[in-house]
Amino acid sequence: MTALEPVPRRLLRDKAYDALLEAIVSGELPPGQKLHDGELAERLGLSRAPVRQALARLAAERLVVSKPQSYTRVAPVVAQEIRDALAVVQAMHALAVRTAVPALTAEHLARMRAANEAFVRALDAGDASAALAADDALHAVPVEVCGNEALAETVRRYTPLLRRLERRRFSSTAARASAARHDALIDACAAGDTATAVALSGEIWGGLAAEAAAEEAAAREPADAAAVRAGRRSPGARPANG
Repeated sequence: MTALEPVPRRLLRDKAYDALLEAIVSGELPPGQKLHDGELAERLGLSRAPVRQALARLAAERLVVSKPQSYTRVAPVVAQEIRDALAVVQAMHALAVRTAVPALTAEHLARMRAANEAFVRALDAGDASAALAADDALHAVPVEVCGNEALAETVRRYTPLLRRLERRRFSSTAARASAARHDALIDACAAGDTATAVALSGEIWGGLAAEAAAEEAAAREPADAAAVRAGRRSPGARPANG
C-alpha cells in the first residue's frame, strides 16, 4: 500500500497535501524526484487544481522546489534549514508548555495520555505514520491551550520540514525514549510543575538533533565522494578553514 492512492473527494486540496507530504516523508518520493502535477493527479484520482495547490503549499514549506516553466522536484535535504526549523519548533513548544501548564484540565491531560498510548501502540505495530499522528495529537494539546495563534501558526509552518527527522526517529529503537519522555512531560503537567515540563519539552524536541546530524551527514556524502574521486581530499577529511 502506498501513500499515492485515490483520495475521497472532500477537502481535496488538503487531502492531496496530506498524501504528497506522506510520500515525501516516507521516501516514496525521494529528494530530487521530479513531480508532474498531471501524473500525481492521476495517481491520486484528482484534478490538477488541488494537486497544484498542494504543491504550492509544500513549496512554501521548503519540501518542494520549483522553477516556473521548467521543473518541480522534491526538495533536497538542506541541513541548515533543518537545524533552523528545529530550533524554532523546539522554542515554540517550550513556550506553549510554559503558558499552558497552569490552564491544563483533567480532560486535556487525558487527551495527552491517550495520545501517548496510541503512540506506543503505533511503535509496537511498526507504524511510523500512526506514531507521527499520535505524537502530533499529544503536542497539539499545550499548543491549543496556550491560545497563541502566532505560536500555533509558526509550529504549523516549520514542523513539516522536520517530518523526515521524526519518521527516522519513530522507525528506530530511539522512539521508546520519546514515549518515556512523553509520560514524564504529562506527569509534570499534571503536577503543575512548569519548570520541569518546559525542560522535558526541550529534551523531547532536542532529541531530534541526532536525526538532524544524520540527515546532514547523508546530504554531505555525495559531495564528499565526488571530492575523493576528484582527488581533492582523502575520505573523511574536513575542508581546511581559511
